[in-house]
Amino acid sequence: MFFYCTVYMLPDDAKCFDSISAEDQGVLEQIVARHGQDASKLLQILREIQERFGYVAPSVVSCLAEHLSIPRARIESVTSFYSFLHLKPHGDYRVLFSDNITDRMLGSQALMERMCQQLWLQPGKVSEDGLVSIGTTSCTGMCDQGPAMLVNGRAITHLTHQRVQEIGQLIRNRTPLSDWPSDFFRIEDNIQRSGLLLGNFLEPGEVLRAALGLGSDGIVEQIKASGLRGRGGAGFPSGMKWEGCRNAQGTEHYVVCNADEGEPGTFKDRVLLNLQADLVFEGMTLCALAVGARKGFLYLRGEYRYLLEPLQAVLQSRRDDNLLGANILGQSGFDFDIEIHLGAGAYICGEESALIESLEGKRGVPRNRPPFPVTHGYLQQPTSVDNVETFCQAVLALHMGAEKYRAIGTAKSSGTKLISVSGDCPRPGIYEYPFGVSVREVLQDCGAVNTRAVQISGPAGVCLGESEFGRKLGFEDLPTAGAFMVFDDSRDMFEVARNFVHFFAHESCGFCTPCRVGTSILKQTMDKIAAGHGTRYDLTEIENLDRVLQTTSHCGLGRSACNPVLHTLKHFRPAYENKLKSLDFEPAFDLDGALARARQMTGRDDAGAHLKENE
Repeated sequence: MFFYCTVYMLPDDAKCFDSISAEDQGVLEQIVARHGQDASKLLQILREIQERFGYVAPSVVSCLAEHLSIPRARIESVTSFYSFLHLKPHGDYRVLFSDNITDRMLGSQALMERMCQQLWLQPGKVSEDGLVSIGTTSCTGMCDQGPAMLVNGRAITHLTHQRVQEIGQLIRNRTPLSDWPSDFFRIEDNIQRSGLLLGNFLEPGEVLRAALGLGSDGIVEQIKASGLRGRGGAGFPSGMKWEGCRNAQGTEHYVVCNADEGEPGTFKDRVLLNLQADLVFEGMTLCALAVGARKGFLYLRGEYRYLLEPLQAVLQSRRDDNLLGANILGQSGFDFDIEIHLGAGAYICGEESALIESLEGKRGVPRNRPPFPVTHGYLQQPTSVDNVETFCQAVLALHMGAEKYRAIGTAKSSGTKLISVSGDCPRPGIYEYPFGVSVREVLQDCGAVNTRAVQISGPAGVCLGESEFGRKLGFEDLPTAGAFMVFDDSRDMFEVARNFVHFFAHESCGFCTPCRVGTSILKQTMDKIAAGHGTRYDLTEIENLDRVLQTTSHCGLGRSACNPVLHTLKHFRPAYENKLKSLDFEPAFDLDGALARARQMTGRDDAGAHLKENE
């Protein structure tokens, strides 16, 4: 295959495509060919180009546009949407410290400052020699073993001042990542309490063989009778979803596993994909049998890039054992295979319709609903989207039988739930409980003491004070995607909420004005209060802003953006009031203070050089 490229005038600092070596040109051609020159695979093509060349150069954009027969604007738009893709060089080493609240509690900010000092670099800047850039990312999914960072997409956990010093020296010496100490990249599973799911010993294909006799109708009826509900937090009945997808009209049906686990404080899917990948893929295959799908996708968050090759190996093993591919287990016409797509740093892609947009090689902007993915999903075809834990639980439900499975948990929440515990406790990690466990029981098991608050289900969830620790996890009371963040009495809950607010402002996709502007206003208001300029007027305005976002936001991100503030205000109002002034209103911008630099340069500091008399 030969690349025909249009040559454009490029900035002096841009790497011209013509200057890329013949070897690199061949690599680029192979990437495009491997994806069948399919524009719907654009994100995967861009991700591989980013890994190989360090960024997506303007000349590469031109070549891709011509070869995929799509506008340059689309390629640049998609690239700019995802935080792990870049249109300009970001250094040979791209260092991103996790900025999740639990990482901050463990000292991530001081560690980042130390590395910046060591490498003579400002955060967010590229070094003058183009060697390195240092910044932050929202959450790496390593909350149980932070502080954590990503270096060129590879996760490093348990950061200390000594380890950061060593990493800085390796970067300064231009040591390839392949030669870094392997211990740096060790990621633990931290399973603290096993149950029905984590303690299973099912053989690959065991449940699938038994389910062949049930057929599509039988599988759907068993899942419905088991009471299985989605483990992503919303809790939609899985059997109803599978049935709706099976009955929907379409030329093809698809199965999608949502492994874009981006909610801060959640890391259970990371562990399941590492330890129970066969169970995940078995659940997807059972779903395919139920809905009549021939193609499945696992959408893996970009922070879990290290899992890609092991997961590919599991898929190949299943193909070799005739558990994937054509005529699975000798069943004529039962054809199904799975493809892994990697995300590239966009929290919003955890929303199922945004995930589907991303699968199609677009910006991950949530769709209008209805129609729902179950009837108009991937390529506008019927698509069943479930998360990693849901597919695992579906296998267990079919293996045990609906009656036995439903006997576990509570009346409206059958089965078990994995909880990702992090924060102020001596035993962070993964805990599995039957639904109905109380918050207090989890705190006792993880060894937490002097607990002031627990954040359930991440920033989008609820914050509980001590008076509510008797509440129970389940769809009747506290539905959760799995995050369980613990804060002891040394923590300032205002700063916790402020971190969550910054997270929402950063992760807003920008599609709708209420969320794009509203999250920014909320962030500015919290920063204003933190700077000592807040008043009770600002708290009232936050409540008004919440009403606007609740009624006008395009998706759930905007509707939940004010939750951290409103929930912490309810339980910890003094944390806010202690920072407020008594005035009804004070502007966030201090004009007189902004003139301080001018006074310093002119050597004047008399009353006439101020906008008002100093008090």
